[in-house]
Amino acid sequence: MQRIILGDNQFFGINHMSEEKARAQAMRFQEDGSIIRVLRTAYEEGVRAFMCTTHERIGAICDYFRSHADEFPDFEFYPCMPYAHKYVNAITERGAIDAIRGFLPEDGKLGAMLKGGMALVRKDVEGMGRLLVDAEMKMFAGVKTPVIFVQNVITDMLLGLGIKDALKVFADHIREKHHAEPGFITMNLPMLLDALDEVGVDNPIVCSSINKIGFRMCGGLSRYEEAIANRAFRPVAMSIFASGAIPPAEAIQYVCKQPRIESIVFGASSRGNIRESVRLIKSHSV
Repeated sequence: MQRIILGDNQFFGINHMSEEKARAQAMRFQEDGSIIRVLRTAYEEGVRAFMCTTHERIGAICDYFRSHADEFPDFEFYPCMPYAHKYVNAITERGAIDAIRGFLPEDGKLGAMLKGGMALVRKDVEGMGRLLVDAEMKMFAGVKTPVIFVQNVITDMLLGLGIKDALKVFADHIREKHHAEPGFITMNLPMLLDALDEVGVDNPIVCSSINKIGFRMCGGLSRYEEAIANRAFRPVAMSIFASGAIPPAEAIQYVCKQPRIESIVFGASSRGNIRESVRLIKSHSV
């Protein structure tokens, strides 16, 4: 994985501390071109990876990078799926069966299954899950996607329900069908590592909040630090600034001091903030 990764929260009006800032961000990035300009700026400042949801608008971003591949020869996308709001909105508007039909490709088997209603759908949950992953990945055809993540909303729901085998199903499918490394995003790092050990996912890539005040770190700061130091996994740090609660220099110094942090995800949209974050990460990574 790339050491420095730009995240996408700022592009879609997500701010865990301030609704006002979230609205302002959403207004600023209404046009795809405004997102592309930030990504180009990030590339110019040395960022080579973009972690993004499978939001509908990401398809247009991928289109741009496909058509300008010669300008970004080593740029990577790290898809995070599913984009839950997309599915919730579709189910609300069209009902469960029609929503599923809209997201999945039509073929004989699938059509027969959907016509049979939810009872038949439930009999092949694993197959449905694989098809949904494949459908989500279509927008990324032709761009580099070396790591594909499952979003924390799904990861942590599966943990809560005790459906741990589904994590292994996802990991195997990503490797076998998409020739990429599977990644898992979670709000409960210690619990997820236990579950992945149990189902046989070895040395997994796990993205979780890692910051010095324990913001969005279920289980507590000390358990995270112990896991990072001693567990066999590849840590990716997100929420490093705790939505602005920690000054950048202080936040990055703390994260870079933790052993074995493989990658750091941060959100920024101005050249100055991107440049300073990249500088700090590089200076503390020596």
